[in-house]
Parts: sequence; structure tokens; C-alpha cells
Amino acid sequence: MIIYGVAFLAFCTLAGIFIGELLGKLIGVPANVGGVGIAMMLLIFLGSYLNKRGLFTGKSEQGVEFWSAIYIPIVVAMAAQQNVYGALSGGPMAILAGTAAVAIGFALVPALSRIGQKKSDSEAAPSLTKAPR
Repeated sequence: MIIYGVAFLAFCTLAGIFIGELLGKLIGVPANVGGVGIAMMLLIFLGSYLNKRGLFTGKSEQGVEFWSAIYIPIVVAMAAQQNVYGALSGGPMAILAGTAAVAIGFALVPALSRIGQKKSDSEAAPSLTKAPR
């Protein structure tokens, strides 16, 4: 059912925000530290896990797809809440951390794109001909 997909998304969002708040308190930052990112990672990994087990049906995926259609406006609204001026005035560490995260993300794109790709027929089948000796 579509409502299960929406409930799954809500669970991942609440769990991610809770973990982000907990991380913020643990490192002494009075803010949510990566809650939305953690929620998205939970959504991806748990969704993939449930899909492989046959517990996440096509109708449930429609609930997630519904919210993915409005994901960008939500992210823009959440980013507007961030204090960019405070981060920039906080010193070069905030700029370095942001730059490093983007660089690592770009570097991981090729590796992540290979995950889940099927091997081509030439790589999967061993050669039937033997070389002469």
C-alpha cells in the first residue's frame, strides 16, 4: 500500500533527525548534525534491504516516489534555515569541511555507479578456447 511507503519515509526522517540531534549533543553543537543525510541513507539502505527481501512492494514504493517529487523544495526550505553567515564567520574549518565533503562525494560517484551493475557477457563467461602451448 502507498501509505506504507509514506510511513517508511516518515520513520527514516524521524530516525535521522533524532540521530542528528544526538550527534550534535555528543559533539557539543547546539544543532542537528546531518539528520537529513542520515535519514536519506537510512531510506536508501533500508529500502534496498526490504526490496531484496520482497517486503517493499511496488505500491509501497509509490508512497516514497510521491514524496521524492517534492523533495527538492523541502531541501531548499531546510537549507534556508541554516546559518551560513555563522558558518563562514566561524573560520576556515567550516569551509574546509564543506569543501572536503563535496570533493569526497564527487570522488565516490564512479565507485557508487558501479554498484549494482551487471557484468557484461564477455566478463561473466570464461573463455572456452585455450591458447596453444
